[in-house]
Amino acid sequence: MADPVLVAVAWPYANAPIHVGNLTGAYLPADIFSRYQRLRGRDVLMVSGSDSHGTPITVRADAEGVTPLEIYTRFHNGFIDLFQQVGLHYDNFSSTHTTNHFDVSQKMFLALKETGFLYKEVQPQWYSPAQEKFLPDRYVEGTCYICGYDNARSDQCDKCGSLLEAGKLLDPRSKIDGSTPELKNTEHYYLDLGKIQDKVVSFLETRKHYWRPNVIRQSLGQIQANALHGRPITRDLEWGIPVPDEDAEGKCLYVWFEAVIGYLSSTIEWSKANGQADAWRKWWTNPDARAYYFIGKDNIPFHAIIWPAELLGAKAKFDELMGSANPEHFVLPYDVPANEFMNLEKQKISGSRNWAVYGLDFLTRYDPDPLRYYLTVNMPEAKDTDWDWDEFVARNNNELVATWGNLANRILSFTYKHWEGIVPDPGKLQPMDSELLQTIEEGFHVVGEEIEQVHLRAALGEAMRLATEVNKYLDQTAPWKVIKEDKAEAARIVYTALKAIDSLKIMFSPFLPFTCEKLHTFFGYDEPIFGDQRVDEVSDDLGSRSVLRYDPAKATGKWEPSQLKAGGKLNQPGPLFVKLEPSIAQEERDRLGK
Repeated sequence: MADPVLVAVAWPYANAPIHVGNLTGAYLPADIFSRYQRLRGRDVLMVSGSDSHGTPITVRADAEGVTPLEIYTRFHNGFIDLFQQVGLHYDNFSSTHTTNHFDVSQKMFLALKETGFLYKEVQPQWYSPAQEKFLPDRYVEGTCYICGYDNARSDQCDKCGSLLEAGKLLDPRSKIDGSTPELKNTEHYYLDLGKIQDKVVSFLETRKHYWRPNVIRQSLGQIQANALHGRPITRDLEWGIPVPDEDAEGKCLYVWFEAVIGYLSSTIEWSKANGQADAWRKWWTNPDARAYYFIGKDNIPFHAIIWPAELLGAKAKFDELMGSANPEHFVLPYDVPANEFMNLEKQKISGSRNWAVYGLDFLTRYDPDPLRYYLTVNMPEAKDTDWDWDEFVARNNNELVATWGNLANRILSFTYKHWEGIVPDPGKLQPMDSELLQTIEEGFHVVGEEIEQVHLRAALGEAMRLATEVNKYLDQTAPWKVIKEDKAEAARIVYTALKAIDSLKIMFSPFLPFTCEKLHTFFGYDEPIFGDQRVDEVSDDLGSRSVLRYDPAKATGKWEPSQLKAGGKLNQPGPLFVKLEPSIAQEERDRLGK
């Protein structure tokens, strides 16, 4: 059986549309990585869904005077629309507002309770006298007591990344009305992180040699600087998953605790939908499985510290609750390739100021592959990057159109015209032909190794460099001139170029799936490189919803060099990319902030 690879993708809060920073931060990298793993023949499962219970949803619902369910449903449907248009192949994109997720989350709670990693404690929580209710952490902002950032949430500082103790927040204020809340005692369940700290540290130590420095710095470094301690996992909320404890009436599981469980629940949902109730174990209890978590840097502590702690703490008890007679331990994260942030025109992306490039809006004017390309070559893998409209236009025109698109179109068009759409017989290849094809073949190893390490910018850069090598070969051999004197020699050159392009098509396909599928048909292939997406409409006790799923049927792509044969039939080719006018950069800048 092929190696199991779990691709767990950050759950977007269903309270705002997705912008380019979100896409390049987590969602697009996961799709590129998954597509490559599928080409390698591995047993890939890419899962996520809408985070439906976070206080960002209730904050927006309060502002609009509607229910949290209405907010979640609206944005969840928008996410699915965007992911279809931009080509994100989720095996299961669901939501946390499902009976399945409720059940799995409550069982995780009970498992941790039975293993002794939960305890009750009375602690002060921010309370609004005006609202006469406790305020969830995201309803309270103030100054971070660690770094001094004056717009920190009471549970986490987005500037220094630290997890905060709500009661220590300086100058607290309510997001609802700006009033000053007061601390009032309430009882909650706590996850005993201190009790499991040694195991979390041991786990992180095994990852030091290959995790990104920013992830190790925020996780292992944070523990070394400040020892872990109990963290509340329940809150006085109306919208969320009820705590499975009769003494905790009116309380729900805290969103940071239950949202990460969604990776597991989404896998279980996929298993049930495919009529294989226990198939989820292939990715979660199989020691040969590898789990990759694609997130932004603001989510590092939750995925590198808290989620491993939940998995380590639950141990076999969760499996017992799921009805297993042979309980096993969970597979811990193999890698957490968290990206930094993308800014926009040298300013931080801000939805409130409309300083953002939203995915769905972008796709009303441009094609998806240029978006995927620019977000990859500009991906914030090691440091923050900047979306610049002039650079977007330049890279589209100079790299996609001129270097890669023109290469494919001119050779295919030349062949279609002079050999009547038939791949010509090359005869005996010359050394320079073989050298080029050998270089391209070696590219599968180089590009593949970069993707394996989630160095996606470097991988795409190498693929484009190889396209440049083919252009150099054609500049030297000039088949459009040779054909006037020796059509057989021109056939050899054209065949070599066609085979190189056919191979590059596969290398580019995880990054540029739409145009590569189009190019695939130009080469005369009947079956697609990748499978199709579908949207299933499902319902349960909590209502109806859309679920985005990947269907691998008929997918034939393999991560290997072209096997192109002489005599193959080509289809009428055409341009892959559209050249953009430089003036659009200023037009797009004029849209910002309005």
